[in-house]
Order: sequence, then C-alpha cells, then structure tokens
Amino acid sequence: MAFDKAEIPEDGELSAREKVLERRRRILAAIRNAAIDEFASKGLVGASTQAIAQRAGLTKPQLHYYISSKEELYEDILVYILEEWKEMFISASNGDDPEQIIRAYIHKKLEYGQKNPKASRLFTTEIANGAPFLGRHWAQYQASTQEAVKLIQSWVDQGLIRPVDPLLFQMHIWAVTQHYADFEVQVRNFMQLSDDQELDMARVEEEVANLFLRACGLQ
Repeated sequence: MAFDKAEIPEDGELSAREKVLERRRRILAAIRNAAIDEFASKGLVGASTQAIAQRAGLTKPQLHYYISSKEELYEDILVYILEEWKEMFISASNGDDPEQIIRAYIHKKLEYGQKNPKASRLFTTEIANGAPFLGRHWAQYQASTQEAVKLIQSWVDQGLIRPVDPLLFQMHIWAVTQHYADFEVQVRNFMQLSDDQELDMARVEEEVANLFLRACGLQ
C-alpha cells in the first residue's frame, strides 16, 4: 500500500471516479494518522490492527481491505515520512541563493517536527533499532541525498560558501532540527516551559539557521 498525495478537486467539482479516489485518499490519510499514533505509543510489537482500525474509524475487516499486515503498514509509514523529508529539500532548494535555501530547509524541517512529532519519533526509533524495515529502501534515498550533496558542493566550488563536508553538513541539519521534536521533553525542561506554554520556534529557528550559516561563512 502506498499513500497517495495527489491533489483532488473540491467535492462539487468531482466526477464519479474522482469521488471514489477522494474517498480512498481520505481513508488512507485516516489510516496513516491512526497508525502513526498507534506505532508511536506502543511500538510495532505492541500495536494491533484492531486498535489502528478503531483510531481510524474503521472496522478491522475494512482496514484489511487496504493493508495486508501491520508490518506492511509500518513500513509504508516510514517510507511516507522519508518521502515527505525528500520533498522538503526539493521545495526548499528552488533558487540560487545558498542562504535562502538553507534557511528555508531548516524552517521546513523544524516546522514538520513540531506539527508531526510522533512521526519524527517513530522514524528515530526505527533507526535506533537498526532500521530493519527501512534497510531495503536506503538506495533510492541515498540517491536523493547525493543530489543535495552535489548542490552544496557546487556552492563550495563557486566560492559561494566556505568549504564544508556537504554530506555531514546535511546530516548535521537533520540531527539538530529533529532534536526539537524527538527530545521535546528535554528541550521544555531546560527552557523551563510548562505543558501549556508554546515553544518559541522563531527563536529556535533563528539560532539553528545562524549556526549553520556561520559554519559555511554566510554569517
């Protein structure tokens, strides 16, 4: 099962076929969100398709019309997260200004983590466990990562930024931006924030962006 991100027109503009596709898209989105909640709270072993179905507002037989197993669903969720992160860099890298691209990418990564903390933590848990399900998907994402490496190296070659290791530079951005989702409890503790107080993401984003811009000589 793959999650469909295709844009669908508003209901009033839908043909019969489009209505079927739109209904399927909504059900898959409900399954995806329910699965992220279930896997993030109970892990793959503790999660059940019955609980995922209930979270999604479906019966168990209805859920199994769309998935064959919770393992398949778990793997699809992880791939979906990777796809979202890949698309973030692609959308952020439009343009020729390295500072603008770095700032946009950091903004998107931090924003995703705050809006989707369970997805971020689920991904981190999979990696911490040795990536048993993601292992077979590395090749295609290594290719997209290398595209980003080439872009950063081109900035170095043109003298637009100070020489950096383009792969490590990228990985360090991942590590720092995900920290604020994966370790939010720690962040809140040291910032002395109560549960009902919002994290000052403007402050975080500016500091993170300046950290990496200074590293490549743009600050």
